[in-house]
Amino acid sequence: MRLARLLVLLLGLAATLLVAPVATVAFAQENADFPPLPRPRPDRDATQSNAGAQSTDATEAIAAVTKVPQPVTLTARITTDGPAISDGLVWRVFESQPDETGEMALVAKADTGTAEMQLPPGEYNVHVSYGNAQLTETLSVVPGQNQKDMVIEAGGLRLNSAVTGDIPISPALLKFDIMTAGPEANRAMVVADLPANQIVTLNAGTYHIVSRFGSINATVRADLRVEPGELTEATLYHHASEVSFKLVSEEGGEAIADVEWTVKTADGTTVFTERGAFPATVLAEGEYLVLAKLGDQVYNREVQIQPGSPREIEVLSTIY
Repeated sequence: MRLARLLVLLLGLAATLLVAPVATVAFAQENADFPPLPRPRPDRDATQSNAGAQSTDATEAIAAVTKVPQPVTLTARITTDGPAISDGLVWRVFESQPDETGEMALVAKADTGTAEMQLPPGEYNVHVSYGNAQLTETLSVVPGQNQKDMVIEAGGLRLNSAVTGDIPISPALLKFDIMTAGPEANRAMVVADLPANQIVTLNAGTYHIVSRFGSINATVRADLRVEPGELTEATLYHHASEVSFKLVSEEGGEAIADVEWTVKTADGTTVFTERGAFPATVLAEGEYLVLAKLGDQVYNREVQIQPGSPREIEVLSTIY
């Protein structure tokens, strides 16, 4: 009996020893300091979506600002130290890049001395003309006030002609062509049919001038220099003469009507034809054959044209 009690006591003690450590471990775990838990991993898709939205908003804002027209003031002067030109200017502003047709689009134009306009920020080509003088420069428009001052380097030219010996010529018989200088094949027309004594504005430089006296063969050429800020005046001299024709039955007689006139040079080239009683023209110095046809009859006369005052040439007829 005592043995049985002892056995029970030992078994209970053993059970106590086995259970106690377990409880101790559990207690220790409940009071331990755990390290902080890691933060939740961010949602990459959501972050990229927000960043994209913010980037789009910023891009649109920048684009909106860059499209807002900005104030631009354009001025021009003839020389660097000269005053601004107050009128007579034509301004044209073009896109800096050509379109699909190869042309640069015109975005603004003004016909004033000082041009005030509104242009979106960007690159442009500005062209200004003053008479026949012109200049093209680039323009960069930025946010804020923009100012562009252009120096055209222009001068004036006034032309006249006379017959050798300072014999005046009627302005109605004179025309001038102004071309670029250089070899004939490379010349470009700048001004055509300019009247005598008319001032024309040109870029400074050398030009090839052709003076035409009448409409046939009286021409004279010269190269002239136009200086910036100055008026160049020139008189070109012709070796030619105004002439008129009449068919008469005797010297100093009345002109016969309804005559067909032909004038040929010494090499047989026809330079003048007209029908009438008293035709007139201008011929350069040289030898000519004058033919007067009346019905089936042809009368002629060889003449020598010398520079000088207008002269009358008679062709004699034996009809009367």
